[in-house]
Amino acid sequence: MNESTTSAMNDNPIMMERRNKLLTQKKLGNAYPNDFRRSHFAHVLHDLYHQYDKTDLAEKTISVAIAGRMMLKRIMGKASFASLQDFSGTIQLYISDKITGSMQHQAFKNWDLGDILGAKGILFKTNTGELTVQVQTIFLLAKALRPFPEKFHGLQDQEQRYRQRYVDLIVNQTTKDCFIKRSKIVQTIRDFMNNEGYLEVETPMMHPIPGGAAAKPFITHHNALDRPLYLRISPELYLKRLVVGGMERVFEINRNFRNEGLSTRHNPEFTMMEFYEAYCDYERMMMMTESIIRACALVACGTTTINYNQQTLNLDQPFARFTISHAILYYNPSYKNESLTNAVWLKKELHQLEQALPINQTIGSLQLALFEASTEKKLLQPTFIINYPTEVSPLARASDSDPSITERFELFIAGSEIANGFSELNDPQEQAERFLEQVKQKEAGDEEAMYYDADYIKALEYGLPPTGGCGIGIDRLVMLLTGSLSIRDTILFPVMRTE
Repeated sequence: MNESTTSAMNDNPIMMERRNKLLTQKKLGNAYPNDFRRSHFAHVLHDLYHQYDKTDLAEKTISVAIAGRMMLKRIMGKASFASLQDFSGTIQLYISDKITGSMQHQAFKNWDLGDILGAKGILFKTNTGELTVQVQTIFLLAKALRPFPEKFHGLQDQEQRYRQRYVDLIVNQTTKDCFIKRSKIVQTIRDFMNNEGYLEVETPMMHPIPGGAAAKPFITHHNALDRPLYLRISPELYLKRLVVGGMERVFEINRNFRNEGLSTRHNPEFTMMEFYEAYCDYERMMMMTESIIRACALVACGTTTINYNQQTLNLDQPFARFTISHAILYYNPSYKNESLTNAVWLKKELHQLEQALPINQTIGSLQLALFEASTEKKLLQPTFIINYPTEVSPLARASDSDPSITERFELFIAGSEIANGFSELNDPQEQAERFLEQVKQKEAGDEEAMYYDADYIKALEYGLPPTGGCGIGIDRLVMLLTGSLSIRDTILFPVMRTE
């Protein structure tokens, strides 16, 4: 604890009072005991006994031991009520001179909101029908030195909620519900992939060469090896190495890191689920993606018709499919088909839309930039954008009928990219040429262009079977299924600017 922190604590009269109470407690004995064991969670008691009336419950004489944080407190002379909150919910306590004893009751009166308590007693129902523990013994298990914010009516300041997520979780039930849903979504994905015969694996977080996606990496240094390492921007190339090795269906749920700006849809550290399957193509990957998202929606929302940002989204119908040019024309009727193959017009339109020009100014790259500026946010219902230009898809297999496009898709829902997948390029000579082209773009100033990965080319030379692959953004999927408008609402500890 530094000097400024100590000074701030001493200047706060509420915290000074709580610290003095802690000192008194320490003089009486162990202020942080660890020998209390609870018998039930709050929600279990409500589930088991909510249907009993007052008389029936009294006849059963049910002994319980519960623990949690004190959220409410009402002192009424020789009796008091309190509300105890654990991870599952809340339950009421009744403390009295008669049953609990005047000494324990008096000690309880000096405890504060936020303190962590343990209580043993008998279940009963009040005259209003509320399930309550008639406390026989009560214990202070951990003292809260800081009071709840804003008189414990809820932490409202958005930035403070992100910085102090521990407080946010205590006082805002909606925050806790969001992260419970997130956990269920991830578990649903694991169960789905296991049922499809996929093997969950773990690949390196630190790479000698960043690869698998077009993004600017974070760089670090390994002292013992005296060499730079990069936090991974994607596990793709390692997962495909595993397919080369005969692990024909693999998936990974883990962190990626990209040295990019912050926004409501971007956090430098984020979670992806990537999966690869031998002997299939991007059609199978689109089918898998639809099924995964529907399964997650049913678990998180109980339905495949969801509401997001005042829009009703139908996840049950087959997802729409557009090429980039068809989507641009469909959602921007003022554009003409012939204009989309005119580089001069495309550059002029991008300038008017205040969209930066790509370094590689091919027709395909310019069309993609125009799509991102004019159309992407209009894709509210689930939509696959398919057949991306080869020059912007360095790892995707080119179409047999038209080598200028690839068998690639991106899924957009509510104007946000949720997934990206393709038939994998498994020709080592063509992949080497694509890497060399990426190197040229990097030398031309594109910080997000890929490096040449010689070991990956070596792996392809052993033979990668026809393979489909896809990555689904877990954070954005959770945003969609919890109604969250910012990615920070779905990440427990998002990256923040220095306070």
